[in-house]
Amino acid sequence: MNWQKITSLEDLAKINQQSYHQKALIFKHSTRCSISATVLNRLERNWKEEQAKHIIPFYLDLISYRELSNHIADFYGVIHESPQVLLIDKGKCIYHASHFDINFAEIVQESMANY
Repeated sequence: MNWQKITSLEDLAKINQQSYHQKALIFKHSTRCSISATVLNRLERNWKEEQAKHIIPFYLDLISYRELSNHIADFYGVIHESPQVLLIDKGKCIYHASHFDINFAEIVQESMANY
């Protein structure tokens, strides 16, 4: 799994534009939370490139970039949680999950339903 880091509003604008060509998955991770670490590890272990080749994975360290995390929540209209994934397609969040509801198979299924 090849994470691309989100560190600025410019990165978010690029993600939003890219989502018109390829879906984007934003993973909001708290580096201080054991649940977040567990969920991140599980997602990385289960990630299969051949099943997710149409999804670009992005990683946000929400401890370092809390204001950016809040902006993402406001921009996509999704209440902030951690850990959290947002699946972005054509500039809109088409799916989101948090905590132990984050599941690779479900992410792929949701991305294909809107393919």
